Amino acid sequence: MEFDSVMLSRMLTTLTLAFHIIFATIGVGVPVLISIAEFIGIKKNDPHYTLLARRWTRGFTITVAIGVVTGTCIGLQLSLLWPSFMRIAGQAIALPLFMETFAFFFEAIFLGIYLYTWERFKNPMYHWFLSIPVIIGSSLSAFFITTVNAFMNTPQGFELVDGVIKTVDPIQAMFNPATPTKTFHVLVTAYLASAFVLAMIAAFQMLKGNITDYTKKALHLTVTSAFLFAILTGVAGDLSAKFLAEHQPEKLAALEWHFETEKGADLILFGTLDEESQKIKYAIHLPKMLSFLAHNDVNAEVTGLNEFPKDETAPLYVHYLFDFKVTFAAFMTLVASLFVVFSRWRREWVHNQWLLRAIVLCGPLSIISIELGWILAEIGRQPWILRGYMKVTEAATTSNGVGAMLWLFLGLYIMLGVICTVVLRKMFINNPAEAELEYRFKD
Repeated sequence: MEFDSVMLSRMLTTLTLAFHIIFATIGVGVPVLISIAEFIGIKKNDPHYTLLARRWTRGFTITVAIGVVTGTCIGLQLSLLWPSFMRIAGQAIALPLFMETFAFFFEAIFLGIYLYTWERFKNPMYHWFLSIPVIIGSSLSAFFITTVNAFMNTPQGFELVDGVIKTVDPIQAMFNPATPTKTFHVLVTAYLASAFVLAMIAAFQMLKGNITDYTKKALHLTVTSAFLFAILTGVAGDLSAKFLAEHQPEKLAALEWHFETEKGADLILFGTLDEESQKIKYAIHLPKMLSFLAHNDVNAEVTGLNEFPKDETAPLYVHYLFDFKVTFAAFMTLVASLFVVFSRWRREWVHNQWLLRAIVLCGPLSIISIELGWILAEIGRQPWILRGYMKVTEAATTSNGVGAMLWLFLGLYIMLGVICTVVLRKMFINNPAEAELEYRFKD
C-alpha cells in the first residue's frame, strides 16, 4: 500500500506522540507521589514511606531521560514534517515552546539536587522542600506544551494576511479559550495515571505473595491518591464538555453522534451507526443528559453535526474511542472508590485477590486512557491542524523521505523501550525493597 507524504507525516507524528506521552505522563505525575510519600515518611517517622520515595525517584530519573529524547524528537518533527504550519503558527507558539524548555531545565536542576542530597540535611524537611520545585517544573512543562495544542484548537492572538502573520500577541495566543480546560485535564489525568501505575506495581507484588508492610503502604498511598485524582478528572471532563459545547460544537456532536440541533438532547453511549441514514442502533440513551452535560440545563439546545459542512467535521468513529475512554475512567473510579470504602469499613477486603487484580488492570488502562485522550484531541479537530485557518493536508511536508524517517524513528523507540525496561528491571527486580529497607535502616 502506498502512502502519500501527508499520511506518512501523520503516522510518524502519531508514533512519536504515542510513545512520548507515556513518559511525559509519568514525568508529570510521579513527582507528586514521591513528594507525598516522603512527607508522610517524615511526619510519621516511617522508613517504609521514605523508601517508597527513594525507589520511585530512581525509577523516575530513567523515565525522564527517555522523555527528553522523545520530546526532542517532537520538536524536530514539527519543523521537518509540518513546515507550512510552523511558518504560520511558529511565531505564535514560540513563547510556550521556550517556556516549556525553561520549565524542564528548572525541573532537571532540582531533580539532580533532590536525587543526590538524601540524608545530607539534619532536618529531613529541607530535603522534602526540594521536591516542590520538581513538581512545579514538571507540571509547568506539561502546562506550556499543552497550551500549544490548545492554540491549535482555538487559535487567537495573531492577524493573518495573505497567509502571513502580520501581528502577534504571544500571551493572548498562549492563554486562548481552550487553555484552562485542556491544561487542567492533562495535569489531573497525568496524576491519576501515575498513581495507578505505581499502584499496579504494589498490587502485582501482593498477588505474587509479597504482602508486607511496605507493599501495603504503597498500595494504600497510591490508590487513595488515585481516588482523589479520579474525582478531579471527573470535574475536568465536565468542564471539557462545556468548553466543547461553546467553542467546538462540531467536535462534541461528532463524539456523541448528535446530528440534529435540538433541545433536551440525549447522551448516547455505545451503539452502532449507519452513516448514510444516520440511524443509531443498540445504543444506551440517557434522556436529556447531553444538554445537561453541555450547558447544565436538561432543556438546553445542543448544536447538531448537520449544521456544519461534512468536510469540516471529524470522522464519526471518534464516538467509539470516546466510549472506551469513558468506560475505562468509570472502571478506574469504581476500583479506587471500592478500595477507599473497604479500607475504612471492611479492611479484611482491601487485599482481596479480585480487587488486587482490578488494581493491576487499572495500570495499563490508565495509560491507554491517556493515549485515547490525545487521539480524541487530534482526530476530533480534523480536518484542521489550526482550526479555521489551516487543514492538515495543507500543513504537511511534500518531501519523499518521510517513509525512511518513519522506520528510523520506529527503530529508535523500540530501542529506547527495551533499554528502559531492562534498566528498570535490573534496578528493582534484583534489589527488593525489603533487602534495601534492612540495609538502609538497620541501625
